[in-house]
Amino acid sequence: MTENRKYNVLITGGTRGIGKAISLRLAETADTVIVNYVRNEIAAQETKELIEKHGARCLPIKANMLYAAEIDRMFDLIQNEVEHLDVYVHSAALSSFKPLTEIKANQWNFVMNINTRAFLLCTQKCIPLMEGKTNGKIVALSSLGSLRVVPNYGALGPTKSALESVVRYLAVELAPRGIQVNSVNGGMIETESIKHFPGAEEFVRETTKHTPAGRIGTPEDIADVVIFLLSDAARWIYGQNIVVDGGLSLV
Repeated sequence: MTENRKYNVLITGGTRGIGKAISLRLAETADTVIVNYVRNEIAAQETKELIEKHGARCLPIKANMLYAAEIDRMFDLIQNEVEHLDVYVHSAALSSFKPLTEIKANQWNFVMNINTRAFLLCTQKCIPLMEGKTNGKIVALSSLGSLRVVPNYGALGPTKSALESVVRYLAVELAPRGIQVNSVNGGMIETESIKHFPGAEEFVRETTKHTPAGRIGTPEDIADVVIFLLSDAARWIYGQNIVVDGGLSLV
């Protein structure tokens, strides 16, 4: 993206972890950074203050991506604040860390709706705010569980596989309309969510041991790749799933 502060961005799940890292990077050059969050008011306020220190305007919007009506309300607020969107990053995610055979129907629906359906619904809402007004850029955040089996990751992995498929279809449908869609697939990343893994400490140790780069990732590792995909340098990349895992998926 250019540095003339003429563009506006939306990041769902943009006040914590990877989403926060992306929000802060985009705040360095964007005019308006819209960060969606679901419940943590303190984190939202802290992120807002950090974004504004970078010189961007920040609009935090509390909305639960589980519900279509909440997504509609969020975009009503967005349309009242900005005339167009240039960037949409889908970082909102939910999981239930247990074997797939133990997932209850409502848990499956929650995870699928937030991780995959919300991305589609938000993208549909972004189209009129991007088409004909800007070269739109959309990036969805996936994870390595979409490509390989990860213990106790059965709820999240399939939804991320579905997310990547949606990215490919949208990339083809939206390219003629001037909107570019891709995804970033992260390995294990050092965020709060790691603590919710069963046997988290041992899992981190084993993952680190088997990662060629010798460490797990940071939110900034993912943010850097997202920023690349949003830049002019990635103008010829459409519908791709960029794996960022320190080489873990190679061994």
